[in-house]
Amino acid sequence: MSFRCGHGASAGDDGVVALRRVCPLCMLLDETHRSRAELLGRVAPPQRAALARETRVGATYDWRCARGHDRYAATVREVLTGPGCPKCAVNAAGPSSVREAGVAFMNPGLRVRTSQTEQRLRMLLGERIRLHHGVNAVRIARTFFGRQEVWPDILIPQLRIAVEYDDPGRSRRAHKGLKEASDLEKDEALREVGWEVVRIRAGGLGELGQHSVVCNALTPAVVDEVVACMRRIRGDDAVDALVTGRPAAS
Repeated sequence: MSFRCGHGASAGDDGVVALRRVCPLCMLLDETHRSRAELLGRVAPPQRAALARETRVGATYDWRCARGHDRYAATVREVLTGPGCPKCAVNAAGPSSVREAGVAFMNPGLRVRTSQTEQRLRMLLGERIRLHHGVNAVRIARTFFGRQEVWPDILIPQLRIAVEYDDPGRSRRAHKGLKEASDLEKDEALREVGWEVVRIRAGGLGELGQHSVVCNALTPAVVDEVVACMRRIRGDDAVDALVTGRPAAS
């Protein structure tokens, strides 16, 4: 088969069926907000050429650990949605790592895409409670996509609450399928270390997790409900200590 993304067999070869969609691997990369270039940087060098053409998510390759541990075999699906290096996963549950679990910190090398809606969410929430702008990651007691940290959209370390904004995006597939399972795993990893997650689920997405605010689009009223949810989680006194005043009209 040949796919619209250019992977798979050559379209002109005898007996090749051309499909007008991207291959399963490119679909999974899109769902997990990763790229084939990231995968090529992690696979064992002798297998890069094969992975560059790969279309199957169940194909097994040898992967390199960023911390220098032994190479390990795993499928592409496991690398994109699983815990990563087995030794890193064991170390993440060790005594020294557990002591740091739950700590919010600033990862200066973190590069994440921030949509205009997420920027507006930060602005509206900042009109209601005092936000901490010096943190962007939380240590966890497991590995998530091969790292011992997660990066929610907004962190409120004083309350140990993270706020996430989800919508299906232009593709109408974001935060669905495997990405939805990944979101749940992230929430569980945060809950293990004493954090709670409030998820704003917009654009037709249903509830996900214990603290979901379902809406058509982000509005000031939706942000008010997020703050109300924080009160239910941590209590009025804890949230009142962060209140900045009356929310601005918008």
